[in-house]
Amino acid sequence: MEIILLERVAKLGQMGEIVSVKEGYARNFLLPQGKALRVNQANMARFEAEKAQLEARNLETKKEAQALADKLDGQQFIVIRSASDSGSLYGSVTPRDAAESATEEGFSVDKKQIVLTGPIKELGLHDLMVNLHPEVDAKITLNVARSREEAELQAAGKSIQELAAEEEAAAEFEIQELFDDLGGAQLDELESEDEQRTGEPAVQEKSELDEKLND
Repeated sequence: MEIILLERVAKLGQMGEIVSVKEGYARNFLLPQGKALRVNQANMARFEAEKAQLEARNLETKKEAQALADKLDGQQFIVIRSASDSGSLYGSVTPRDAAESATEEGFSVDKKQIVLTGPIKELGLHDLMVNLHPEVDAKITLNVARSREEAELQAAGKSIQELAAEEEAAAEFEIQELFDDLGGAQLDELESEDEQRTGEPAVQEKSELDEKLND
């Protein structure tokens, strides 16, 4: 199907260009969203009549999108999810999750503007694009973690593997300290028993014998 673009569409063309696309793509996406018109005499005349208005509207929305992109670009947003010890998520992070995390921080982002290059199924930092306008994109990072504390550590540059290794080392240290404490207590107890059995009774008996002799 041949269509005339009413705005720039990625991988298709610029406003005013006539391009050929699959009929399903045109019917289900481009035409209903007002991004294009079927190519016919009436629509061509309509485009020429509205061209100046379309260009002005595009310029205004582009300026607004750029203003938002300047604030949004480079931002990092936290998404809390359950995951295994290896870092695999129980599920995945969706465009809706990304949009909601940005909106919670005061940025007006729609899930349809989120561009994922692939599914997010692991803990960690994930970069993705936000398409704010046909000519304006912003790059954000999702910090996917099991807790706010873990997210802060990931933001500082520590991977889930490093965090797991630190937790394991800490646990081993605590266990070793516990064994050392128990071992020290047992040693003290044995020394006390040994002293009572060998030293202290003999001293006490000698002291009692001395007292009797003095009497």
